Amino acid sequence: MESLTLKDAAATLEWGRELGRSLPANTTLLLFGDLGAGKTTLVQGIGEGLGIGDPIVSPTFTLINEYFEGRLPLYHLDLYRLNPAEAMEINPEMYWEGIEVTPGITAIEWAQRLPYKPPSYLEIYLELAGDRARNVRFNSVEM
Repeated sequence: MESLTLKDAAATLEWGRELGRSLPANTTLLLFGDLGAGKTTLVQGIGEGLGIGDPIVSPTFTLINEYFEGRLPLYHLDLYRLNPAEAMEINPEMYWEGIEVTPGITAIEWAQRLPYKPPSYLEIYLELAGDRARNVRFNSVEM
């Protein structure tokens, strides 16, 4: 597992932009971290790196936001309010398998609530380190 420290929200946004510019289609990001750890900020940066101009907001209540105007589509899921059975009902696999959607980047906040994981993914753990910094651990997983 690799790690890095991001000094503030701006650095988190910039790392997200780098990911958005470089990630290929059919990439699934499983995001872990407490409230305020920077998961949504990271996804906002990914959207900017993909060239998405619309504001990217947390889909805490809508559960899924879809953005199509960038280099690749971005599918942003937030499972915070769901238990694993409810998370299964929204069929997250249709995004990482590209079923009925254009292959893109799938970013899933609160991924620990998934009842199952995709065959390959990048897991990202964000953790506050002081007032503004974030420690990040990430790992690519292939099953």
